[in-house]
Amino acid sequence: MADQFDVIEAGARGRRRWVGIGVVAVLLAVPVVSLLASRDPEPDRAPPTPTPAPLPIRSLTRIEGAPNVVSAPVKAKGGNEVIRVVFPDGTRAAVRYPAELRLNELGARPFQGAWIAGQYRSFSAPYGGEMEISRGAQPIRNLTPNVTLWPGPAGVGSAGQVLMFAFGKWRLAMYDRREGLTFEDRLATAKGLRGKVGKDGYLVLSGGGSIRLAKPGETIQGEPVGPQLWFGGGTGDMVVFIPTPSCRKNARTPSATNGLKRPARTVCRGDVQIVASGSRAFVQQAIAGIRITLK
Repeated sequence: MADQFDVIEAGARGRRRWVGIGVVAVLLAVPVVSLLASRDPEPDRAPPTPTPAPLPIRSLTRIEGAPNVVSAPVKAKGGNEVIRVVFPDGTRAAVRYPAELRLNELGARPFQGAWIAGQYRSFSAPYGGEMEISRGAQPIRNLTPNVTLWPGPAGVGSAGQVLMFAFGKWRLAMYDRREGLTFEDRLATAKGLRGKVGKDGYLVLSGGGSIRLAKPGETIQGEPVGPQLWFGGGTGDMVVFIPTPSCRKNARTPSATNGLKRPARTVCRGDVQIVASGSRAFVQQAIAGIRITLK
C-alpha cells in the first residue's frame, strides 16, 4: 500500500517517483482519449426559442426630446413684437415687448396649481419634455393611456414620484411629495385632469372629480399658484406672466425664477404680474418694456 503514495511524496526516491507519475499520467490519458474518440459529432442544436418581449410601455415607444414649448406667430409693430397667448384656464391675452427680448423664441409653457383631494399639487411643463422626466429610467406603470408614473428625481429628499401627462405633443408633470398621494387619488387625478390643445398650440386644462384647479390670484404661503405662462427657463432668461386680480407691485417673486442667483424683478401691469429673471440687461428691458392686455 505504501508504494501507491510514492508518486506524491517528497524525498530522495527521485527515479521511482517520476516513474510512478508517468504511470498515473498514462492511466488518466487513456480513458480521456477513448472518450473523445468514441463521441459522436454533436447534432446541430435547434435555434433557441425567443423569449417573448414584454408588452411595451406606451411612454417608452416614443420619447419626445424637443423643447416642451409653444411659439405663437409674431406681428411686428415698429421696434416691438406682439404675440397672442392663452393661459391654462383659457384666458387670452396680447403681449407686446421690445423685439430685442426675442420673447417668442424662448417659447411658452403652462403652469397650473391644483388641489387634489384637499392636498395642493402643481402641474408644470418641463422644458426638456419627456426626457427631463425619464432621465434614462423606465416608468413604473401606466395609470391611463395618456398618464405614466415615474420615479422621482434623484437626490431630492422631499420629492416623490412623478405623474406625467401626455396631451398631444405636450408633456405635463405633477411632482408628488415624499409621503405621496394614495394610489386611488393618483388614479383619480390621471382620469380627472383633462387637456385640450388649441389650433394655436396652447394647452388649456380642466379638472373633474377630486381635482380643483387654482384660480387667478390664489396663493400658497404667498406663492402664486393660479394659471401662469412661463417663457424660457433652465439656465437662460425667463419671463413669467401671472394673472392676478388687484395685482400689487410688491407681489412675491415665484420660486421658479429664483434659481442660480440670477437677478429677478417683478412688476404689475393691470391685473397681470410680470416676473423676469436672467441677465441684468434682459431683466431691466423686460420689466420696462413688456405690456400685456387680457382679452
